[in-house]
Amino acid sequence: MLRLLIKGTPLKRLTHGIPIVGVLLAAEVAAMAWAHLAKLNRTQRRRLLTLLAQTRGRPDSLSRSEREELALLFAILEPRLLLGSAAKRLSPVPVPKRLLYGPRASPARVAAKEGLT
Repeated sequence: MLRLLIKGTPLKRLTHGIPIVGVLLAAEVAAMAWAHLAKLNRTQRRRLLTLLAQTRGRPDSLSRSEREELALLFAILEPRLLLGSAAKRLSPVPVPKRLLYGPRASPARVAAKEGLT
């Protein structure tokens, strides 16, 4: 009877075939991305989304000042630091810092050294 209850539970049916480790790693990367997105305040996040929607995948549809503003907002997000910390976390082998964070004086390397990853 107990064996039937264990086999027939909805949880058992839901988890069959789902790679739990992959889901956990994806959630961890999403949490890292959320932490980087939190570097922008509310108005900056809205402006970033507005500019991204306006481009529709083509940066040439923005004016020069809007492209500069978009580049500034991306610089605040520190995408290289996000990718480097995600690769460092997900990689089973050590990855050289120069590949993760760029040259020695790069902002991503300085932030990683300060423990902001």
